[in-house]
Amino acid sequence: MSDATLHATGQDPDNFAVQIADQVESFLVAVTEVAKGDEPDSAVPFLLLEVSQLLLAGGRLGAHEDIVPDERYEPDLGPEPDVDELRERLALMLDPVDVYSEVFDPYEPRKPPVPARISDDLADVMADLRHGMAHYKAGRTTEAMWWWQFSYFSNWGSTASATLRALQSLVAHVRLNQPLEELDGLDTDQDLSEDALAEAAGKVMAEEIAGPLGLREVK
Repeated sequence: MSDATLHATGQDPDNFAVQIADQVESFLVAVTEVAKGDEPDSAVPFLLLEVSQLLLAGGRLGAHEDIVPDERYEPDLGPEPDVDELRERLALMLDPVDVYSEVFDPYEPRKPPVPARISDDLADVMADLRHGMAHYKAGRTTEAMWWWQFSYFSNWGSTASATLRALQSLVAHVRLNQPLEELDGLDTDQDLSEDALAEAAGKVMAEEIAGPLGLREVK
């Protein structure tokens, strides 16, 4: 796709940049709505769906040729929107399943898992996507596409992928009636080995979280 094509967005639904921007905007709106807490019973399945759809856009950006910004230096966007309130609301809603263990790079051998939080991940992804959306809404389409592609490779792609695995695992545990281990006492400021993770894990059955988080069991 040429630079001229990126600029010629208009309202053409077949335009690549328009499609990516629509998927990004849909995710931003959806997660913001979930974080309000009005419908906690559907939070986890809805987040699973939204993160899955976002990663489709990320995959398209990843497969696309390198996008080169118009200017050598990124224009100043002013103060970044604060995501702390959204992070806190998600953390409150997702407790007790917010913390999970993640291996950041599957190609680094013998790397122990580290604790992460779904709420932190979603807030970080939101911050990256909002940054690009500010460029897009200011008419700097190529700058927005460059940022979304670059940050997909450098941050939000791997972060959203980890979040998706955590959400999918959570839903699978409940739907398959499998016990869910609670990472009791585990937090993201700890550096624990696999043995320590196993030692810290306590037994919590999936049905204890199924109702409040909008999941159902397989009968």
